Formats: sequence, C-alpha cells, structure tokens
Amino acid sequence: MRSLLLAAGLAALFIPSPVTPQKLVPYVPTAHEVVDRMLVLAEVTKDDVVFDLGSGDGRIPIAAAKIYGAKGVGLDIDPDRIKESWVNAKAAGVERLVDFREQDVLKADISEATVVTLYLLSSFNERLRPILTKQLKPGTRIVSHAFSMGPTWPADKIDRFTTSTGDETTLYLWKADGKIRP
Repeated sequence: MRSLLLAAGLAALFIPSPVTPQKLVPYVPTAHEVVDRMLVLAEVTKDDVVFDLGSGDGRIPIAAAKIYGAKGVGLDIDPDRIKESWVNAKAAGVERLVDFREQDVLKADISEATVVTLYLLSSFNERLRPILTKQLKPGTRIVSHAFSMGPTWPADKIDRFTTSTGDETTLYLWKADGKIRP
C-alpha cells in the first residue's frame, strides 16, 4: 500500500506530453499503478539497477529510484522524451539516482541491469530477446507490461489484474538463466 501511495504521489510530478510516433514502437505511457506493480513483481531493492527500454517520460526509473532507492536507467530513441525524463527526475528529487540516454535499445549495452522493464510490442520483444539473453547475467529480472517474448520463451510468472480504472492488465516476468534465446 505504501508504494501505491508513493506512486500516486509521483503521478502529480509528471508533465503530460503528446504521443510522439516512434520509428518502431509508439509512445504510450504506463499508468503509475502499473509501474508500481511492475517494480513489485521484479522485487526491486536499493541494490538494483533498473533499465527501462523505451523509457518515455522516465516514470519507471524515477519510481524505482524514489520508492526503492534503486539506480534507474532509461533508454529512449526520442530526444524530447529524454529531456522530459530529466525534468521529471529533477521534480521527483532523484536526478542523482537516474540516467536517461537517447539510444536505440537494439544497440544498447544493458549488461549492468539487474532488472529490465519493457512496454513494447511482442514483435519488438522478440527482436530484443537475443540481446537480453546474451547480455544479462543469470538472475536478472525482466518485466514486460502487456506483451510476451513469444511462444518459445514462456514467462516464469504472469500477473493478471484489474487496475483501479477497470483496465485488465497483464505483466510477464522472466529471470535470465544464462541461455541465449534467438
């Protein structure tokens, strides 16, 4: 409950922004309530480095930093989202715990991550799968909002729930096991 209240408080810090078309995936912000649930599912602690691939306005790395004291890293291809993320981090008082990088997630080094969060289409997740499984250390948690990694890599855990606004939501959790999955 504490983290839900904190996440609700974080919602007030974020500047609403128009949807910006991306080259491969549209920008659709994750609801703060879902962000909180993703971080709980990943069992984030202060010792984690949370990478959000396609980080939009930075809400997941910011929440990881604000609520758990974790280091947060957001990667996004849109320079406007990166600027917005820094403004939001400063407003939340966590700019020392986060980093936002304008970067193509398909070319990024994410090996430092202990948690990776995604809200990307299944087809994009499948393109990321070999990158994730090659770079991530065993035990790294991967949480995807709404989209799987395809039928050949089933999730270790699935969390289905209804949000306070009545939206049915599914989260998927995988733990990297050192096996490279094409």
